[in-house]
Amino acid sequence: MLIPAIDLKGGKVVQLIQGEKLAVESSDLDYWIERFAGFPRVNVIDLDAAMSTGSNDGLVREICRRLPCQVGGGVRTTDRAVELVGIGARKVIVGSALFKEGRVDIDSAQRFADAVGVERLIGAVDSKRGHVVTHGWKSATATTAAKAVRALEPYCGEFLYTHVDLEGLMQGTDMSAIMAVRQATSRRVTAAGGITTWEEIDRLDAAGVDAVVGMAVYTGQLPLNR
Repeated sequence: MLIPAIDLKGGKVVQLIQGEKLAVESSDLDYWIERFAGFPRVNVIDLDAAMSTGSNDGLVREICRRLPCQVGGGVRTTDRAVELVGIGARKVIVGSALFKEGRVDIDSAQRFADAVGVERLIGAVDSKRGHVVTHGWKSATATTAAKAVRALEPYCGEFLYTHVDLEGLMQGTDMSAIMAVRQATSRRVTAAGGITTWEEIDRLDAAGVDAVVGMAVYTGQLPLNR
């Protein structure tokens, strides 16, 4: 299944290359909401919240009112997770807060699961050069994505795996890395990072993996209808 991405920064819809370089910017939120209407799920990330530079809660609320959304970006506390559910998020994406001192933080995972429910909690596991990275992909841990999802499985209803090495580059994704995560958990898995073609999406779907796609959609390289 294709899950379109809506990333928010400075009150606009954006796409960044490797989480840093601005590649796409749009002020027409209605246009993208209308384009993504009918999809079973949309991935919404508040980049300002993730970078501790602000909040786009007004836009998040509007998107969640009109589309079925999983929402993340700077979800550091259980209070914030509960708040996002309150403004309409169907599911909440939590990443860095599930790790501490380079390892999975089981206590934190339990607190988030208790706060919003296991079925609403998506564990974000981002990998760069083979290891999980946190805090805006700046801090590397000693664990692999597969080990992380195995440890987090009792607390997260599903996982969002991002292959950071290829994020935003539209050069294709790393199927073997995604499959390692798929094989490590019985939970639902969604992959992101470099996914560019319907062939890749179909291959992932056949393996039971959903695909979050941003850059290829916004640049027109991946048509939403085929």
